[in-house]
Amino acid sequence: MAVLRPRVHFTARRFWLNDPNGLVFVGGRYHVFFQHNPRAGNHGYMSWGHASSVDLLRWVEHEVALPWREGLDVFSGSAVVDWRNTSGLGEGGPPVVAMFTGNGFYHQAQYLAVSRDGGESWAFGPPEPVLDEGKQDFRDPKVFWHEPSGGWVSVVVHPDERQVGVYTSPDLRVWSRVSVFGPAGGVAGIWEVPDLFPLVVAGQKRWVLKVDVFEGGPQGGTGAQYWVGDFDGRAFTPSQGARWADAGKDFYAAITFSDLPQPGRRVWLGWLNNWVYANHLPTQPWQGVLTVPRELTLVPDGAGWVLAQVPVRELDALRHVALRLPDGEVLKVGPGVPLDLRLPAAPWTLELRSSGGEEARLWLDGAGLHLTRGAPEGLDGFAGTFTAALPDAAGEVRVLLDACTLEVFAAGGRVAFTQLLLPLEPISALRLSGADGRGWTLRATQDP
Repeated sequence: MAVLRPRVHFTARRFWLNDPNGLVFVGGRYHVFFQHNPRAGNHGYMSWGHASSVDLLRWVEHEVALPWREGLDVFSGSAVVDWRNTSGLGEGGPPVVAMFTGNGFYHQAQYLAVSRDGGESWAFGPPEPVLDEGKQDFRDPKVFWHEPSGGWVSVVVHPDERQVGVYTSPDLRVWSRVSVFGPAGGVAGIWEVPDLFPLVVAGQKRWVLKVDVFEGGPQGGTGAQYWVGDFDGRAFTPSQGARWADAGKDFYAAITFSDLPQPGRRVWLGWLNNWVYANHLPTQPWQGVLTVPRELTLVPDGAGWVLAQVPVRELDALRHVALRLPDGEVLKVGPGVPLDLRLPAAPWTLELRSSGGEEARLWLDGAGLHLTRGAPEGLDGFAGTFTAALPDAAGEVRVLLDACTLEVFAAGGRVAFTQLLLPLEPISALRLSGADGRGWTLRATQDP
């Protein structure tokens, strides 16, 4: 089969990629670090890969930032600009400090790394961990500065207990546990990759706690759940039950950027994959892809709130050729050319075709959004039909198709439906039935 590399989604040049790490804006650039095996196309020798961009669109991959060391994997974590040099790690300016999980022999603890040149090059910090509870599974710290209390906060997951620990520190070096959240919501599988961040709605700050589940996601396997509530600098208190951040099969490990230049703006991106089959996808020489960056807001939903997410506004700059999709007509496109489509709220069916025939089918009806996709022989858990329920006001549906990725947004972003595709041949034609649609081809930002 001929699985094409996505052209507007980030993939590593070669080999394995999973969770995004250390998302931070510094020195006029957005930096994305990611779980990376620089030696092979499977999960192992875990290191932090590194890419940067001036516009969230065009990513330049750099050398590995934090390499695997004998006996210590560099697992997931986050990065912040230490503007006050509370850590004492700066030399002539505020350092960028990463906090990551060091994975050793039946032991995980949190360590520091530092960049003194605006995120370009990195060095490991003190050899000893800064947060260690003597546990086999204790990982994925997400750090942020909490202005009201004048200190650092980190949320770190206790996977087996289905809990998120909240820790505080004055200097990123000495940490104290101040509260624990959970178990709650989905607990069928272990928890991973927490995030805690505020969103301002009508002048009022509300907090979102997100954590991923290894099993029990909305389409089976992995998924991401969240709560909306309050945070006082020490404890998170939910005001409503758990919801799924994405209704699709392939959305995991999303975290938000730190230190964005626009006050109040929240952007995250996740791993477009599912652990059910992630190690077995036939996409070499690359293995793993990130979502497009997504803008986050909170939208009223009855007595509660729903997290809405849409592709960042910067993506509009990639529009190239305007497209029309008349009802029932076949639209031919270049094989693997990325597309940004707008489809109406009325029922429709979108066939995704290659030279070999129909590769996948996306449709909207009274029951919601549906996708049917196939898979090569022997890839268990991938093929099937998946459904996402929609609110009464579905609104215009936005579809991003990029080679083997499909990201669908409906109801103003209240519903995201993220799926991988494995077409036997590159998709080169579309047929929309039941309605008229429109859209654009997108200029590629990544080499094939």
